[in-house]
Amino acid sequence: MLTVLVFAGPAFAAEGGVEFSGAFGAGLVIIGGAYGIGRLASSALESMARQPEVAGRIFTSLLIAAALIEGVTFFALIICMQQNPFAS
Repeated sequence: MLTVLVFAGPAFAAEGGVEFSGAFGAGLVIIGGAYGIGRLASSALESMARQPEVAGRIFTSLLIAAALIEGVTFFALIICMQQNPFAS
């Protein structure tokens, strides 16, 4: 009985967290994107408060940068959700 458990351990360990890895990667992508957009918005609002005369240009740059971050986050999320090492 012990021999069966010794040989079955590596086989089950190799398949155990595969489905979880895509979800974990997707979670990290979402957290990273949210953190980046949060830092971006914080810096933009601070700059607008210091120089209100250039608030329009700063807001435009904020929207462009946030859209780029969101786009990369979306594509990374799709890649993480499509990971399946057993589909070969």
